[in-house]
Amino acid sequence: MATETPPPSNEALSPERRVFITKVSMVAMGLVSLLVAVPIVGFLIGPLVRRFPDVWRSVGSVDSFKIGQTVKVSFRDPSPLAWAGVTAETAAWLRRISANEFMAFAMNCTHLGCPVRWLPDANLFMCPCHGGVYYSDGRVAGGPPPRALFTYPVRINNGLVEIQTSAIPIG
Repeated sequence: MATETPPPSNEALSPERRVFITKVSMVAMGLVSLLVAVPIVGFLIGPLVRRFPDVWRSVGSVDSFKIGQTVKVSFRDPSPLAWAGVTAETAAWLRRISANEFMAFAMNCTHLGCPVRWLPDANLFMCPCHGGVYYSDGRVAGGPPPRALFTYPVRINNGLVEIQTSAIPIG
């Protein structure tokens, strides 16, 4: 007749085995924590390490813009990645105020970043997402936007209108 051996219980684990399993678990958790921490740290210090200079981009000759008119102008982002393709192209609203004065506004609403449209008949910028409205000088006219449209510095250089672009965020 064969005798049955009882199944091992938790008390059967030797103290050395418990210490080993505890250490292996701690090392595994440390590696998982490191894998999670690396992208977070990279996100936090990335802007400090990788700075892009502001760049003046030509958007057209002074003569091609009429006084009082607001038009959309396109230019290349100053911080495009090699694979950015079409996404490296961006735009702004350019308004000619007088013979030698221009204003350039970012395309995005300050509420949630939706692209604003220029409505020439109403002389207003309108955000189609949540009904934000801006006056022609970029100030908030109504709706949820917390502040005026972001602006770009503008200059005239050798008969060309130039916008000073900066890496995101615009501020």
